[in-house]
Amino acid sequence: MGPLKGIRVLDLSRVLAGPWATQLLADYGATVWKIERPEVGDDTRHWGPPFLKDGQGADTSESAYYLSANRGKKSVAVDITTPSGQAIIRQLASRADVLVENFKLGGLKKYGLDYASLSAEHPGLIYCSITGFGQTGPDAGLAGYDAMVQARGGLMSITGERDDLPGGGPQKVGVAVVDLMTGMYAVSAILAALHHRDRSGEGQYIDLALLDTQVAWLANQGMNYLVSGEAPGRQGTAHPNIVPYQAMPTRDGFLMLAVGNDRQFAACCKVLGQAELARDDRFATNRQRVKHRQQLIPLLESLFRKKTTTEWRRLLDAEQVPCGPINSIDQVFQDPQVLARGMRLDLPHPLAGQVPQVANPVKFSRTPVEYPGAPPLLGADTEAVLNWLLEE
Repeated sequence: MGPLKGIRVLDLSRVLAGPWATQLLADYGATVWKIERPEVGDDTRHWGPPFLKDGQGADTSESAYYLSANRGKKSVAVDITTPSGQAIIRQLASRADVLVENFKLGGLKKYGLDYASLSAEHPGLIYCSITGFGQTGPDAGLAGYDAMVQARGGLMSITGERDDLPGGGPQKVGVAVVDLMTGMYAVSAILAALHHRDRSGEGQYIDLALLDTQVAWLANQGMNYLVSGEAPGRQGTAHPNIVPYQAMPTRDGFLMLAVGNDRQFAACCKVLGQAELARDDRFATNRQRVKHRQQLIPLLESLFRKKTTTEWRRLLDAEQVPCGPINSIDQVFQDPQVLARGMRLDLPHPLAGQVPQVANPVKFSRTPVEYPGAPPLLGADTEAVLNWLLEE
């Protein structure tokens, strides 16, 4: 039984940030009503290929993108542009603890489904709005998408190889990290608001923006600028504050080296057969290594090229020096540690028999994550949910 069993979530969101948040809430035991447009559904249902295959190997209607963010929910097909559809949403909202939506600024007000309208009837409702730029400010009315926010929010300025190297220039991260992080912030905000309601009986409104999220999780890079006044740039796999902390070329590929302190650096030098490097005044401390990285890194690269990635991993692991292979996605799902942690699972699916899923990484000791169902077919639960409303 999940820790959020008994909590009801009305999900009016689509694409990724909102659905990612509500999938996590479903994983934790909440009942999630996913409201979708009849015959069309969530935009991501059509974002393929790839699509899930049926038993004969033919494409189904379910895209991999949609399947990544919607398990455990109940799909209810409702046209919120009609009076009858709006009445259904109000009924569900009156029975919900949480509502999540990602319409444009004011998009739900014309339907009477905004926070002011719904909270007047249900003051305990926690209403989370996710937009590109928030509810205030000069750009509040603009649409926001992950890639443009990665760019505007500074992430692309620190992602990719240096401009003076081959392949240099801005790069976006390979998954929609702004959407995903916004979903994560939404979950933590919703849980905080639920805790506040438990103590006060009061619901509240949560205003969450993709751009705000991206600025917030610049983390040490943002603080590097605020403290120094110097904007950080792209450094490839290298770390701005720790050296050596980057990919190293080996005889047969690359190894990600993550030396986090002076002890680990000394152990790394010992493995490399160059223990004296750790006693060199230029490299003895991390502060000095950062200052002299241009002298140190070429030395290390020449040493790492002498053995294979596997050989270096075995030697460095024995000395507890953090390192790892740069796996492709197929290699990730074959990694013995990933397998041991149960990070891949399969759920029953009406069209394909089984659908693969990436597991929730949280391991509760008393209220384990459960998976009540695969991502639902469009409108699969409409009749059941509407019947339940009539019986309430």
